[in-house]
Amino acid sequence: MGVTIEDIKKLKELTGIGLTDAKKALVEADGDFDSALETLRKKGLTKAEKKGDRETREGLIESYVHSNRIGVVVEVNCETDFVARLPEFKEFAHQIAMQIAAMAPVYSTIEDVPADVYEAKKQELLASDALSSKPAEMAEKIVEGQLKKHFAEQVLTEQVFILDDSMTVGERIKEQIAKSGENIRVSQFRRIELGVSE
Repeated sequence: MGVTIEDIKKLKELTGIGLTDAKKALVEADGDFDSALETLRKKGLTKAEKKGDRETREGLIESYVHSNRIGVVVEVNCETDFVARLPEFKEFAHQIAMQIAAMAPVYSTIEDVPADVYEAKKQELLASDALSSKPAEMAEKIVEGQLKKHFAEQVLTEQVFILDDSMTVGERIKEQIAKSGENIRVSQFRRIELGVSE
């Protein structure tokens, strides 16, 4: 497969890297665009994970209203005012607000789930009749999987991203970190649905 200038430009736009790096990635992937994108995405996510501990004191508050029935206000943080003012950062924050409106998460990250809530759900699952005949070690593993599934719906970063179901919201955040070169996190959000009180 050959490397086309269109593919180089497309790869540059999708990943935020330079033209030379985009061309190099495509050459290394023998012109296979998807393979080059996947390789760059993995590299970007690795770099993003290293940035995950840096302080985030800037950012913005984004709002989204869906059909005048669901409203969301979300605080998305980054490291600098420069990144916070970029149109792509605002667009990213808007996507997160839409995700919250559509999927109604309760917590931002798995670390935000209170220990007592997590433990109560774990004990409830362990006490099920279906597990009573299983060995303790196997029951623990089954419950771990059930807990992951249960909280995947309630935790924003664990949810499937509504605009691209090949990734989770957590992976979408890491992708944005890789593009911006700064740590990014969703600090807090509030979702209001007409006729539904907490």
